[in-house]
Amino acid sequence: MKIGFIGLGIMGKPMSKNLLKAGHELLVCDVNRAAVEELIAAGAKSAATPREIAQQVELVITMLPNSPEVKQVVLGHNGLIEGARPGAIIADMSSIAPLASREVAAKLAEKGVEMLDAPVSGGQPKAIDGTLSVMVGGKQEIFDRCLPVFKAMAASVVRVGEIGAGNVAKLANQVVVALNIAAVSEALVLAAKAGVEPELVYQAIRGGLAGSTVMDAKAPLMLDRKFNPGFRINLHIKDLANAMETGHQFGAPLPLTAAVMEIMQVLKIDDMGDADHGALVRYFEKQAKIELKRGPART
Repeated sequence: MKIGFIGLGIMGKPMSKNLLKAGHELLVCDVNRAAVEELIAAGAKSAATPREIAQQVELVITMLPNSPEVKQVVLGHNGLIEGARPGAIIADMSSIAPLASREVAAKLAEKGVEMLDAPVSGGQPKAIDGTLSVMVGGKQEIFDRCLPVFKAMAASVVRVGEIGAGNVAKLANQVVVALNIAAVSEALVLAAKAGVEPELVYQAIRGGLAGSTVMDAKAPLMLDRKFNPGFRINLHIKDLANAMETGHQFGAPLPLTAAVMEIMQVLKIDDMGDADHGALVRYFEKQAKIELKRGPART
């Protein structure tokens, strides 16, 4: 299939490369020319504007930072809406506010263009190896048409409801991930401060009820002091802000989310916004005046 792909960042670039590996023809667009050139070298072609992409393909995937960027690319000047033909599909794989997805979809529907909101989870490592989880909102028949494309980038693809439902699921995911990282951080710092080797505590509890995919992904990196971004704190702040806004709109209180959001804001102020969200542990380390490491704990 000939596919347009807009947004070649930390997630979009490896996702688009997996589409090429699966045999799809790709037409890409991004403000970062170096990323575009890298995709051209991998076999893609490029277009100057989203409008030009929409004029040439039946399916466009967008992977952008937040709601304003999605609205600009889809609905703005030289946007997808100006070039898309009736029956075309736009699959927005960005993580944005659910109501923004519904607003964009309604504008596209006036032109006969279909939309799915299909945010992903798994971070850069799973984007690279093509094992992302995709949560999709939209019509069943449109989902069915796009499923083979999603499977080229993901290990799990689930339709969770109508348009906007994908981003509701993603916000729920981001709440669970944020709180889980905070809990792992707090617990391992407690162990270290009490003089117990945090790596052994991790090994002792990971097979029980406390164990989780998040713990297995982040605890070893915390112990190795590896905070290069798989998923940046700044992006998680964006997602939690969308979660808080959505919670307020629908009357769902999120007090634990609010607490972790404030911890992330502290780290952002301390110039750690571009660090991996596993750097949440550094907040708890600072409060306890201790640093996690492998080997015997020292207080």
